[in-house]
Amino acid sequence: MTDLARPPATTPARTHPPTRFRTGRLGAGVAVGVLAAAVAVCLLAPLLWPLDQSAVDLARTRLAPSPDHLAGTDDLGRDVALRSLYGLRVSLLVGAVAAGVATVVGGLVGAVAGTLGGRVDRTLMRVVDTVAALPHLLLGIFVVAMLRPGLGAVIASIGLTHWLSTARIVRSELLSLRTRPFVDAAISGGASRTRVLTRHLLPHVLPRLALATTLMVPHAVWHETALSFLGLGLPPHLASIGNMINDGQRSLLTGAWWASIVPGLLLVAVTLALAVLTGRWRDRLDPRVRAELHL
Repeated sequence: MTDLARPPATTPARTHPPTRFRTGRLGAGVAVGVLAAAVAVCLLAPLLWPLDQSAVDLARTRLAPSPDHLAGTDDLGRDVALRSLYGLRVSLLVGAVAAGVATVVGGLVGAVAGTLGGRVDRTLMRVVDTVAALPHLLLGIFVVAMLRPGLGAVIASIGLTHWLSTARIVRSELLSLRTRPFVDAAISGGASRTRVLTRHLLPHVLPRLALATTLMVPHAVWHETALSFLGLGLPPHLASIGNMINDGQRSLLTGAWWASIVPGLLLVAVTLALAVLTGRWRDRLDPRVRAELHL
């Protein structure tokens, strides 16, 4: 038989990125737009609406949305749109600070466990598993009850209940990196354990740690909202999304749905945008997903 009987070789067609990649780009673009607009409006709220967001006007209570009050007024005559912007700013700030606290706590626990290993690693991981078995919200309520209610208690409540995933991520990354040849070379060269950790291991962990912190912010914002809704969060006079939803539920029975629905929708939009962006970032960091999406 000759080579003439063989079918001609064909050049494999170039594959195009799957639909998931294309829709992911569109979703990420929309998320960036939503998040950028929300942050810009929150920061510029005092300039765009030079009004006192806490001013009470009992003659204009529970007004429906109108050109004068785009999202209506609440049961004390306060502008819902303006308070929603101030409340979102407070909620995002609390969520970001609390996520930073959780990252520090989880990073330290994970670094100690992943570096020392052995009995220390097993003990710390048992602590992580025990805390993870408890409902986060109930544990957060317990922390707030143990501390003086206020901004610091809310941040501590969130930070001390959201560090578990960060500890696991840092530990697993360090355990996998400890077996790499460059670590063995550094140890053979006389580098101390601290130097190996700070100069060779942590730079490889920081991208994952930053991603974990960003993923934590939406959870922290929702945690603050839940605590404020239960009356255990920020002081009532301070505008936050949770406080506004808590205050607005009294107006639902009278038909003034906007007092709680508007801040709730704003919270959903911003946290969903954050989740989409962090999910996109996670896909880019994962080599398996990068290969699948041809990144």
